Amino acid sequence: MFERIPVTFLSHAAAILADSNSGMSGNNIVTAFNAYALDFDKNIPHATYPYDAPNKRTAFLANLQAFEPKQQYKIIKELCDHRSFGFQKREERKALKLQLATKYHQFAELGETEINETLIEETRHWLQDYPDSLSLFNQALQKYDGGVFNRNVLDDIRLSLEKLLRKITGVDKSLEHQVKPVGGFIKDKGGSKELANMFMKLLDYYGNYQNEYVKHDDAVIEEEIEIIFEITASFMKHLVRLQSA
Repeated sequence: MFERIPVTFLSHAAAILADSNSGMSGNNIVTAFNAYALDFDKNIPHATYPYDAPNKRTAFLANLQAFEPKQQYKIIKELCDHRSFGFQKREERKALKLQLATKYHQFAELGETEINETLIEETRHWLQDYPDSLSLFNQALQKYDGGVFNRNVLDDIRLSLEKLLRKITGVDKSLEHQVKPVGGFIKDKGGSKELANMFMKLLDYYGNYQNEYVKHDDAVIEEEIEIIFEITASFMKHLVRLQSA
C-alpha cells in the first residue's frame, strides 16, 4: 500500500488536467488551487496568474505537490469534473478518475470509500448512452457523498434503474412490472436460464425493499444504503453490457 501518491501519477494527472488543448486554463488552475490552499491552510508556489512557470502543467504539478496525499486525492478527483469542462466527458479524465480510485483509494475520505468507487465509475461509463438514468444515478451519489442517508437517495437510485430498464426492455412500466421483461431480455441476449431466473428473483426482492423503505423515511438503515447502491450499479452495468453485446 502506498504511503503517498507517487509523483509519476501526480505528473500524469497534471498532464491531463492542464493539457494545453483540452485542460483547464491557467487562470482556472490558479483560482482552483487558491481555493484549496485556503481550505487546507497551505502555501502554493503559483498563487497568481500569469505565474512564474514555463507552462500550465508545471504550475499545476508544483501546486499539487504542496498538499498532503488525502488532499491531493480530493483535488484530482474534483478537478476531473471542473465546471470549466462543461459537459465534455473526455476518456482521459474518466480513465484518470478510475485509476485514482483503483490505485489510491486509501487516500479517499471515509464517506467516499464506503461505496466501491471502481464499480461506480465503471457504471457511469456504461450509462453514457442513457443520460436520464445517469443523471439520477449521479444525483443519488452526490447526496450519499454529502451525507444524505434517506429516502431521497433510495428514490433516485430506484428511478435511475427503472428508467434504464424501460429503455432496455422496451416496456414502459414501473420497476415492479419489469421482472418478467428483464428475464426475457437476458435470455434473448444469450444469458443462461439460471442467470435470468436469479436476476428476476433479485429484482423482485429489490423492488420490495425499495417500496418498503421509500414509503417510510424514518426506517431507512444507513448501513444498508451502501449495498443497495452497489447492487443497483451491478444490475445496470451488466444489463447495459448485454444490450451492447
